[in-house]
Amino acid sequence: MKTPVIAIGLDAADNSLIEAWMSQGHLKNLCRLRQQGTYTHLRNFDHYRAETPWTTFLTGCSPQKTGYWAPVKLRQGSYDITEIGAYDFTEYPPFYALNENYRVAIFDVPHSRPSERVNGIQVHAWGAHSPLASTESQPPQVLHELERQHGKHPTLHKDFASCLDISALHRLSQGLITGISRRAAICQDLLQRESWDLFLTAFGETHSAAHYFWHLSQPDHPLYSLLADTTDDPLLAVFKAVDQAIGEILTQVPENAYVLVFSGHGMGSNVMDLPSMVFLPELLYRFNFPGRIGIAAGELETPLAPPLITGRAQRGSLGALWSLKYDRNPLRSFLRKNTPGKIFGRLEPYLNYFQQPDLVSPFQLQQQSEPLYYQPALWYKPLWSQMKAFALPSFSEGYIRINLQGREPTGIVTTAEYEAVCDELSQHLYRLIDARTGKPMVKQVIRTRQDATDNDPKLPDADLVVIWQEEHATDVVDSPTFGRIGPVPYFRTGSHRSRGFFLAKGPDIVPGSSLPVGHALDLAPTILNLMGAAIPEYCEGNSMLKTASALVG
Repeated sequence: MKTPVIAIGLDAADNSLIEAWMSQGHLKNLCRLRQQGTYTHLRNFDHYRAETPWTTFLTGCSPQKTGYWAPVKLRQGSYDITEIGAYDFTEYPPFYALNENYRVAIFDVPHSRPSERVNGIQVHAWGAHSPLASTESQPPQVLHELERQHGKHPTLHKDFASCLDISALHRLSQGLITGISRRAAICQDLLQRESWDLFLTAFGETHSAAHYFWHLSQPDHPLYSLLADTTDDPLLAVFKAVDQAIGEILTQVPENAYVLVFSGHGMGSNVMDLPSMVFLPELLYRFNFPGRIGIAAGELETPLAPPLITGRAQRGSLGALWSLKYDRNPLRSFLRKNTPGKIFGRLEPYLNYFQQPDLVSPFQLQQQSEPLYYQPALWYKPLWSQMKAFALPSFSEGYIRINLQGREPTGIVTTAEYEAVCDELSQHLYRLIDARTGKPMVKQVIRTRQDATDNDPKLPDADLVVIWQEEHATDVVDSPTFGRIGPVPYFRTGSHRSRGFFLAKGPDIVPGSSLPVGHALDLAPTILNLMGAAIPEYCEGNSMLKTASALVG
């Protein structure tokens, strides 16, 4: 007989948080599962760590194999960025697409899409963080039944708030906790309908909470000492709600089932948003246009102002950042700093009537229905065609595109110059320092192509990927060549790490045991193996556990 597998993902839940809170007695159900089963850490890829983990899990393949690097893509032969959403699963289907041989229930797994090869129930984008797909189910009536009985998720596509707006953050926390409760009820409902060979769900609330509550929970963020209330930890509150929900879900799980809880990636203090979204685009602007400044002008070797947490910063990070745009026109400069962002956004086109092409404001982009208006890299887009290299939108590491002749519409860099430009940019990046600590900002610069002419369609859009240091968040950086950038307002306060965890209990798994460190690529083969299903040859990982007939702890 088949042994059921119940797999529960905790999106971007960091192993260090899980372990600390288990040891402190906060996560009682996870702690009980740990005592009953086995545990290990998981590794994941060190770049595109926000964009690819769920696709890696769902396909059992690396980004190099799928060619899927991000939900946004530079349209070939243009400077246009388009949203492509989740991977299409045409070449590599989700691992649970097992046709008629297995009954499967999939509920709200991020970055997934419906598959005709799934025999069972699929519900997509009910409440996941950034689901990258439309809300729907197979069969279609299932979603309506579940929402009619249990409700919608209150924070779907609304799971964000300014890190400085404590009231908004607490409203977000309550919305996430309500969603967690409804998710638990839906999962219990689905588990009662039949004995599934595989039941798979994921708590996206842990992802949202770590992005926006990190500074109210963890002392390693610079804003913790300024804003945190030590009697109230909204990040812990969300994780405790998830732990309670897992306990409720497990009341409906068959005694003989394998129960897996996992995270394919984690979170830490946000060391990537400002470097990738703000500092890198501005550094490249100054590199390409010597003597010019786009935003956040600062003076080297002058006393640093404290983090921006008052005044305009409280109105939202985008408006506060845009108010720091450098401007020779005193009227524009005054209005930009002292007029609410959306109002100034409507005035700005008239104020710029006689101005040369310049950065475009996020409010103009928003009015033009640009979905990525919040990505500062796109504010520089009117100038990309004039630049040797420019920053692409990012959700994690820094991504640089070389404006290459023969590839870009008005490419500037020849193939003969490509390596030299990559070298020069790398040198500037390695000399970039955190102005508050004096420590280097860049850990590694990765080249994604063997040479300039490499046009493999499965390569990422970026020619260079910048891996930032992970020790501390900062709001201001110094370049010996291009000067100071910042201080700038903080965005999200938690960012991704390429580490996760795997916890499992079930028949023949030794209680309290440990496994060797695994990789996120191993998750799909492990689940398939426990189900007794064949592992596709294209899967790049291995089962971390043996099948039921020869299982060891």
